[in-house]
Amino acid sequence: MDSKRFASKQSGDAKVDSKRPVNKQYNPLPPSKRLQATFDGPPPPEMDEEDFDEDVFLEEILLRDEEVQDSGVEGIQTRLAKWRRPIPKRYHNAYDSIVFQQLEIDYIIEESNKDLLPDNRGPAAVLRIFGVTEEGNSVCCHVHGFQPYFYIMALDNMGPDDIPKLRQTLENRMRETSKNSKAPVCVTDIKMVQKRSIMYYQTQKSRNFFQIFVALPTMVAACRGILEKGINIDGIGQRCFLTYESNVLFALRFMIDCGIVGGNWIELPAKTWHDRIDKRRFSYCQIEADILYSKLISHPPVGRYSKMAPFRILSFDIECAGRKGHFPEPQHDPVIQIANLLTVQGEAKPMVRNVMTLKSCSPIVGADVMSFDSEKDVLLAWRDLVREVDPDVIIGYNICKFDLPYLIERAAALKLTEFPILGRIQRSRVRMRDASFNSRQYGQRDSKEVTIEGRVQFDLLQAVQRDYKLSSYSLNSVSAHFLGEQKEDVHHSIISDLQNGNPETRRRLAVYCLKDAYLPQRLLDKLMYVYNYVEMARVTGVPISFLLARGQSIKVLSQLLRKSRQRNLLVPNMKGQSGQDTFEGATVLEAKAGFYEKPIATLDFASLYPSIMMAYNLCYCTLVRAEDMKELQLAPDTYAKTPSGEIFVKPSQEKGILPEILEELLAARKVAKEDLKKATDPLEKAVLDGRQLALKVSANSVYGFTGATIGQLPCLEISSSVTSYGREMIEHTKRLVQERFNISNGYQYEAEVVYGDTDSVMVQFGAPTVEESMNLGREAADYISKTFTKPIKLEFEKVYYPYLLISKKRYAGLLWTKPEKHDKMDTKGIETVRRDNCLLVKNLVTECLHKILIDRDIPGAVQFVKNTISDLLMNRVDLSLLVITKGLTKVEGDYAVKAAHVELAERMRKRDSATAPGVGDRVPYVIIKAAKGAKAYEKSEDPIYVLENNIPIDPHYYLENQLSKPLLRIFDPIIKNASRELLHGAHTRAVSISTPSNSGLMKFAKKRLSCFGCRATLSEGDQTLCSHCKGREPELYQKTVSSVRELEQLFNSLWTQCQRCQGSLHQDVLCTSRDCPIFYRRKKAQKDLSEAEVQLERWEF
Repeated sequence: MDSKRFASKQSGDAKVDSKRPVNKQYNPLPPSKRLQATFDGPPPPEMDEEDFDEDVFLEEILLRDEEVQDSGVEGIQTRLAKWRRPIPKRYHNAYDSIVFQQLEIDYIIEESNKDLLPDNRGPAAVLRIFGVTEEGNSVCCHVHGFQPYFYIMALDNMGPDDIPKLRQTLENRMRETSKNSKAPVCVTDIKMVQKRSIMYYQTQKSRNFFQIFVALPTMVAACRGILEKGINIDGIGQRCFLTYESNVLFALRFMIDCGIVGGNWIELPAKTWHDRIDKRRFSYCQIEADILYSKLISHPPVGRYSKMAPFRILSFDIECAGRKGHFPEPQHDPVIQIANLLTVQGEAKPMVRNVMTLKSCSPIVGADVMSFDSEKDVLLAWRDLVREVDPDVIIGYNICKFDLPYLIERAAALKLTEFPILGRIQRSRVRMRDASFNSRQYGQRDSKEVTIEGRVQFDLLQAVQRDYKLSSYSLNSVSAHFLGEQKEDVHHSIISDLQNGNPETRRRLAVYCLKDAYLPQRLLDKLMYVYNYVEMARVTGVPISFLLARGQSIKVLSQLLRKSRQRNLLVPNMKGQSGQDTFEGATVLEAKAGFYEKPIATLDFASLYPSIMMAYNLCYCTLVRAEDMKELQLAPDTYAKTPSGEIFVKPSQEKGILPEILEELLAARKVAKEDLKKATDPLEKAVLDGRQLALKVSANSVYGFTGATIGQLPCLEISSSVTSYGREMIEHTKRLVQERFNISNGYQYEAEVVYGDTDSVMVQFGAPTVEESMNLGREAADYISKTFTKPIKLEFEKVYYPYLLISKKRYAGLLWTKPEKHDKMDTKGIETVRRDNCLLVKNLVTECLHKILIDRDIPGAVQFVKNTISDLLMNRVDLSLLVITKGLTKVEGDYAVKAAHVELAERMRKRDSATAPGVGDRVPYVIIKAAKGAKAYEKSEDPIYVLENNIPIDPHYYLENQLSKPLLRIFDPIIKNASRELLHGAHTRAVSISTPSNSGLMKFAKKRLSCFGCRATLSEGDQTLCSHCKGREPELYQKTVSSVRELEQLFNSLWTQCQRCQGSLHQDVLCTSRDCPIFYRRKKAQKDLSEAEVQLERWEF
């Protein structure tokens, strides 16, 4: 969600009375006010497209009077009223200050405020700060008087006398490009100031710059374009100007200049603010005030101002009734249920558990159920709930791509113009557009950008995708991974059947819907997202909404602009291009692959890249260009040449801004970690832990900012110097370790460096025990650290024993931080979890590593692999272990090459379009036997179809394409001829292939009954036994009964497990979660049991 917001203010800002009569048309304005504007003066200006910067979009969002209709359901308002915020105290301007934690900042264009700015006229940008007081009351603060501006460097022959000419020329050119602007003046002021560019080392401490103020934020981009393309100034001629700080978002510019950081506390001192009385109210907030930007106070987030306000978090989920064979579409398919969970930040239990259903629904223990007769009533009731409970943060799972857009588009299809007023601004529609997020770290993600003014949207799916690498991002898988619990997974194809049933089936659906709203809240709490994101916003100084909507660079830019402002430096607008040169990355020492049965000590550099930048003063403002060296005439002891050949001055000449930022971040992290040790309050601990994590991430992202070639301020000289120093240090560490720790220097063993990564070195000191290796590791770290420039420090952290080194970036070992007991098994780059591997690979690799590293039983690991391969070839492996799952992200024709899961989805569609997977679904498949030479996409099949029709699996595909490479990576360093030992031999010679029941020759075969005893074909009259086995009748009958009983017990245990997961032991299991291994085991047990019961029925007594 972008922080820049535009709205045209129209008539009618009176506060809505939530206790209005129900089932009647409603207009919040009295008749006398409906035709007049709420402010004096001309109507607000209309904006042309060229007025807008790339980060802004405008839509007419305020409803006209005739559109403002409200409808309700009998009694709904009184039920919702009990969940309102506490009533605020009466604030008096003369002696009360308003203090609140701000969560969102945006701006609108409206007429200048005559009370606060009597000399101004015309439209102006007014910032809106939304937040919550300590008592839990919502606040909307309108900030006036802050003007957008940027800088250009004055030419050598330009002085204060040239300002009028420059201003007049710029004004004329701006008038040509902004013909429809109602602003009386575009360029409001130009000042001459003494500043310096941040780029390159300069002996001249400052020079003349022009600070250009414009009327509206959108005019910055237009003015920048004019100056960069060239402008003809009287007496000076045609000149092009490089602009400075012209790409800073208006809300961020305001925050930097006023010392505001994301999520901090703001104070409106007594006698400085003006209360907005009811007729001038613009929002639904409980407290609304106007203030000049110079009067408000921003409190740094320390001490009592580091706490969190009790803001409200609404988690919601919707269910839609799709048509058979179609994924729900808002143009056709109704919203049938909306579940809501409202939690106050800092409280353990939600204050509201609510579900709104279309048609009647049986009661749910602990939840408030509201049933409605029409879909229109459901949507309007949810709109009313959002308005009444007034959440500060709206969360859910995939809400930005599905739930919110679906609700808005569905309301449009039903012509409910009054529905999309979900924000805090009266009569202001929610805005929506397609959005695409792209960054090197997170990749490409398409979504919808939904703007709900005054409320932060936090999509847990986007957050988890950014912060964690998981095999599956379904809510079920993520919940199982982090919370250790799952939910019943109801496929969208059967939701309509449940809806069209009775109140009990709709209750079943409502429980499922409530769980989908409950789990995102649990994930938010478990992963500490509120604390971590608020602290990240505080540390980096950006609004909370930027953290999800934007990448890493905006965070570093914010810190750079703040520090530059303190040092009187300016940041030029010089975005990088994707075609720029790249630089050599970090060194990875050659891995000496093998299985090490002596301890391996790991020496780590603490914050390597930030430390290098601080130690060698690497910054934009300390970089010396080759062409400037002669002119500057620097003494040899005042600068240093980096291994990559760049020159930077030492701190004695000038301290770099980036090193200063890093020093402050790392010092603050040290303080936060010390405070964390002393803290006893769980909430205080959560805040401090989030803070130290945010400080660490921020420090590490500064280096990346300089190397981002498509970034705001790329400088490859800095990033290449950092990596060149890093490479030098790894090599230096390796040399020193091997030179010092050897027999000739009095040590018992010869040390050997077996591997080196970006910021760590793995050393085998030769000591047989973990304790000795730890002592040698500490000694080596202290010795080598003394040879580096401070604050670069080598630390001893851990020992691996034993250690399996496979190749670069691939290893496994038992990790020890104390000599008494290992902490855990640590793996990197090994296929224990990959989306394109079946579960059998994960289980096999994990068990092998356990036997090799923990049990120290290599023969046992080899035998386990042979047994597993034998089971696979003999068809004894459970089908759930062989299922591969991939997402169907496009329709079939959009894929460039044929893929197994895509072809299968098309085949399933031809069989039964109602249950076939659609775009957005994950498609599980197994590889089956087929003609020789058949491609993998021709052999993919639905696991349920395979179970039902007894289709044989292709075990050789799994052996060659799934198991062989991961196994050989592990065993090649350990045993000779691993391929021949594991993948060939006696255990691979016996193969069992099941006979399909509906393909090949079986379509033409006539089935005959066989004897239970000897399997001979029975004659026409016999049902159970042949004449030779008649005497064994009791024994064989008992055997059949016993087989049925065993299958019943297996099926019963699996069925009960699924019932526990769904939360009821009295209802059928509907779950179709293909990510769950029990699902396929249950289906197979069900099929085997039904076949066994048919055999039992053959016995006649």
